[in-house]
Amino acid sequence: MDLELIRNLIIPNTTKLVLLSLDGLGGLPHPNTGKSELETARIPTLHALAARSACGLLRHVGPGITPGSGPGHLGLFGYDPLKYQVGRGVLEALGIDFELRAGDVAARGNLCTVDREGRITDRRAGRIATDLCVSLCQRLRAIRFPGVKLFVEPVKEHRFVLILRGAGLSGRLSESDPQSLGVPALPVKALAPAAKRTAALVNRFVAAARKALAGEAPANMILLRGFDQLPRLPSFPKTFGLKAAAIAAYPMYRGLARLVGMEVLKTGATFADEVATLRQHREAYDFFFLHYKDTDKAGEDGDFAGKVAALERLDGFIPQILSLKPDVLAVTGDHASPAVLKGHGWQPVPLLLWSAYCGADPVTEFTERACAAGSLGVLAAQELMPLILANGLRLTKFGA
Repeated sequence: MDLELIRNLIIPNTTKLVLLSLDGLGGLPHPNTGKSELETARIPTLHALAARSACGLLRHVGPGITPGSGPGHLGLFGYDPLKYQVGRGVLEALGIDFELRAGDVAARGNLCTVDREGRITDRRAGRIATDLCVSLCQRLRAIRFPGVKLFVEPVKEHRFVLILRGAGLSGRLSESDPQSLGVPALPVKALAPAAKRTAALVNRFVAAARKALAGEAPANMILLRGFDQLPRLPSFPKTFGLKAAAIAAYPMYRGLARLVGMEVLKTGATFADEVATLRQHREAYDFFFLHYKDTDKAGEDGDFAGKVAALERLDGFIPQILSLKPDVLAVTGDHASPAVLKGHGWQPVPLLLWSAYCGADPVTEFTERACAAGSLGVLAAQELMPLILANGLRLTKFGA
C-alpha cells in the first residue's frame, strides 16, 4: 500500500473509527471436535455483527510466514511489515515510557526456567507475578560493564526490557531465545561486523544474569530477542489525517502505537477498563486502536478452553462498544495463536468490517471458515486501513 497515495486522497470528516484487535485471534480445529476456538465459542454478538458486515481474512506478512505481534500490528495500522521492521525491544521500551535515545539498543527479555544442564523447561517461568519480576530486575541492575550503560526495566509478569546505551552500539544481533523447550539458550551473534562488540557485551550480560539468578525458582535464567534501535516511521496521524488514540493494557502495544504517533491513553489492567477509557474519550478522537490480549495469552499456553472463554468474554463487551455509535468498527487480529500450536501461527485471521456502507455479504458467523467466504476475500493486513477510511467517508476518489 502506497502511504503517499493514501495521504493525498484524505479528506476531512467527523466520523468515528474503531479498530479492535483481538491478539492471536485465529485458531485451528481441536483434534477431538474438528472445531476451532471461534467455532466452539458462544459469541452471538460477534456472529450477529458479522451478518451485518463485510467479512474476509487478513494475511499479515505472506503465505506460510508467521508474524510476530509487532509486524502484525504494523500491518493493521497500514504499514507494510516487510518495509517497516521494528524490533520488539524498542516496542517494549516505548510501551513502559522509557526514554529511548537514538543509538540505544533495546531487547525484549523473558525471565525463564532452565534445568541443571541449562536446558529451557519454561520460556516464561510460569508467568511469574510482576512484583517478582520487579525484584529480579533490581538484582540484574547490579550487573555493570565499562564503556556501556545498562538498563533493566520490568514490563509485566515475566517480561522485561534490556537497554544498552553507549557509543558504537548496533542492534544487528541474533536472539538468545530458541523459542522451544529442552534446548539451551542460544549465544547472541553479530549479524553485521559493526555489531561484534555489542554481541560480546550482551553475551557477558547473559552469563552474569545466569549467575545472579542461579538460586531462584522458577525464574533462574533470561532469554533475549527483538534487538533493535529506534527507527523512524511515517506518522500515522499525518498519513491518514486522523486524531488517533491507542487503548491497550499491555505495554508493548502502547509502545507500537506511540512509535507511529498515536496518543496513548491511560487505562487500567482489564479490557473493561479499556472500554471505559474508550467511552470517556469518545468525543476527543477520530480513530481508536483498542487491544484485547486474553486470546493470545491462552493460545500461546495451549489452553483451548481458556481461549474459548476469552472469546466469550470479549463478545460480552461488543454491545458496549456499539453503544458508543462508531461509524466504522473493524474487528480482527494481529496474528493467529492456535492453542494446538501453543504459539503464533501463519494462518490468516478473520476480519469483519461494519459501517453503513460496508455492503454486507452472506457471512453469518465470525469464524475462520465462514469469513473465508466473505466479500473482502484474503487481504494483506496493510490494505485494511484504506477500507476503514473509505467506510468512514475520509477518502476522495482517485483520478478524474
